[in-house]
Amino acid sequence: MTKTILVAVLSVCLSFAAGVAVADRVHDWHDLEGVQKHVREAIHEMDKARAANHYDMAGHGAKAEEHLHAAEQELHEAIEAIRAH
Repeated sequence: MTKTILVAVLSVCLSFAAGVAVADRVHDWHDLEGVQKHVREAIHEMDKARAANHYDMAGHGAKAEEHLHAAEQELHEAIEAIRAH
């Protein structure tokens, strides 16, 4: 069951990343706020999956969470840059 949760969470994250890569042009910062919301949801799901597994998945869970936090920070900075523009 725990591997199933991990696979599901990672699939959602990869699907999200692929969607961002092929998404339409961003029209304003509200679009990026929606993306940032999804990244925060992915972080929350990753936290739940890691807690349910009671182990670090050979370091991959921590690395995935690290990347999600970095993506959230980059989106925050992009939103601030668009607002300042």
